[in-house]
Amino acid sequence: MAEHAAEHAAYPVGLRLSGRRVVVLGAGQVAQRRLPALLAAGADVLLVSPSATPSVEAMADTGELRWERRHYRPGDLEGAWYALISTDDPEANAAASREAEERRVWAVRSDDAEAATAWTPATGHSEGVTVAVLTGRDPRRSAAVRDAVVEGLREGSLAAPHHRARTKGVALVGGGPGDPDLITVRGRRLLAEADVVIADRLGPRDLLAELPPHVEIIDAAKIPYGRFMAQEAINQALIDHAKAGKAVVRLKGGDPFVFGRGMEEAQALAEAGIPCTVVPGISSTISVPGAAGIPVTHRGVAHEFTVVSGHVAPDDERSLVDWPALARLRGTLVVLMGVGNSAAIAATLMAHGRSGDTPAAVVQEGTTAAQRRVDATLATLGETVRAEGVRPPAVLVIGDVVAVTPGSTAK
Repeated sequence: MAEHAAEHAAYPVGLRLSGRRVVVLGAGQVAQRRLPALLAAGADVLLVSPSATPSVEAMADTGELRWERRHYRPGDLEGAWYALISTDDPEANAAASREAEERRVWAVRSDDAEAATAWTPATGHSEGVTVAVLTGRDPRRSAAVRDAVVEGLREGSLAAPHHRARTKGVALVGGGPGDPDLITVRGRRLLAEADVVIADRLGPRDLLAELPPHVEIIDAAKIPYGRFMAQEAINQALIDHAKAGKAVVRLKGGDPFVFGRGMEEAQALAEAGIPCTVVPGISSTISVPGAAGIPVTHRGVAHEFTVVSGHVAPDDERSLVDWPALARLRGTLVVLMGVGNSAAIAATLMAHGRSGDTPAAVVQEGTTAAQRRVDATLATLGETVRAEGVRPPAVLVIGDVVAVTPGSTAK
């Protein structure tokens, strides 16, 4: 991207400097900012300066560049493809510029952009994309435009899908607890590049409205499953769309591997020979209590927190949870999918020794605009859930941390 108010605009180009000589004159702050990119490009860097900043000196000490501790002298640009002139001596800079002109070496001048034959753009990177912005004499504007473009690419709000070398397969993306801003940067970018999105009901639905019209959005709850169980039908849908050459995102609430059946889907994809990328998400186990002002741990109050699924009642033979052991713990208990069984869970914990006075809270639709917190004790939890009409999705938090407030004093 280029913009210049002079008669002729600069011609933007990407220099391939790997193995080619680049001469840097001066080793102050300008060189310190520019050298990492030159080294990352594989340039053979010759640094000429009587002194250097500690960071630049470290680059020389580790052998990343060759440093000659002296002032510039004519002939230093021999064999160079590119030069960065940034000494604090205007006469030396002017002399080096004249040599660069004579030798036809593109040169950047840190002290006089108009006298330079090249300008350094504001650059940024995102997933293999290099963004370079020139705005003539306004470097701050260049940086602002660069930041806006890079941020858009990283978060997915600026869609730039691959067209030549895009890896097909499935990405299992954790969408976070509900607030669309809480999806990871990588998750949002993969959504922007998807051809097909298979979404859960509890995923961040607002993100789906941002997708381009060509993206096929499939509600996982409405996939026909006939002779298949629902999860098997979802697995098959992922496989079928991926085999059709589509970039598929499986968008889940929270984290794919926290009660999300993500591993079942990853295993099915592996058996079908389909590449799978797992993008972790912010789990509601800690984010929802946190959004409601409840720390799952707190110094002097709780040194551990335990997460369990409450979708199966404690007395159900299918339950894999050791409820008597949980009742003996002193820390925080976080229960997901436990609204329907809240009374039974509370009764079981009390029957095995957990005090009925233990503070408890239920956070419904955490991190969203509809979030609400209802407080109770373990003894009153089931009745409170019923009386307040609490509905899923909601997180139960049981433990002394529920009573911790910003005004509390650490012990």
